[in-house]
Amino acid sequence: MAELDEPIRVAALDFADRMASFWDRRLGPRLKGFYLIGSLAHGGFSRRYSDIDMALIAEDGLGDADLSGMREHALSISPELAAKLSLFWADRNFSVGRFPPLDRVDLVDHAVALVERERIRPPRPNLWEVRSYLAGFPFESWADGARRFASLAALEARDHKPYLRALLYPARFLFSWMTGRMGSNDEAVAFVLAQAPPGLDLELVAGALQCRRAASDPDPLFPARGQLPGQFEACRRVIESGGGQ
Repeated sequence: MAELDEPIRVAALDFADRMASFWDRRLGPRLKGFYLIGSLAHGGFSRRYSDIDMALIAEDGLGDADLSGMREHALSISPELAAKLSLFWADRNFSVGRFPPLDRVDLVDHAVALVERERIRPPRPNLWEVRSYLAGFPFESWADGARRFASLAALEARDHKPYLRALLYPARFLFSWMTGRMGSNDEAVAFVLAQAPPGLDLELVAGALQCRRAASDPDPLFPARGQLPGQFEACRRVIESGGGQ
């Protein structure tokens, strides 16, 4: 299905270029770099399920007016693509902004420059920092979502994307936990299929990846929602054991 993803990927790249021009005009010399990260940079873009992840480094960070202006401009280009926009940003010292450790890893390892006046990179987060981050809010947020999906009687259209992400998250989590890296869903699932922890339902993870590749509705996977608590418990045991050390 990669050939069907390509027109949307090209449109997303054009959208990103136009957002780069917006930031270049708005910030001028304050803009130090604007980059593609995420699936547009490291591969695995899905026409239906991928976000458009971009990273921005400004001399002194961004203000509320800058972010409001970005949203307005993105909507003027394409409401559909604007809904996919996810911006990670920081000042030159990475002391303010929105830039979690895994996305810093992605910036260091995979960033594709759209504007770069000065090459500024944070120290690459080490494995301990990545694990500390993953074991906190991201894991608890996924666990809460998994419990919610497990309790639902029906899957609404608005829940298709978060449900599929909940099914795939064990692979994303375990790949980054074990390697300290950020990779595509395909890379993460291949990694987990080769070395899964006890209790993880690999068939469910692999089925979710096939659904993502096909950009299809995840409704056929909804009957397996009751397995989600077992998925996060398998990952929790990895956290508690310090797995991979």
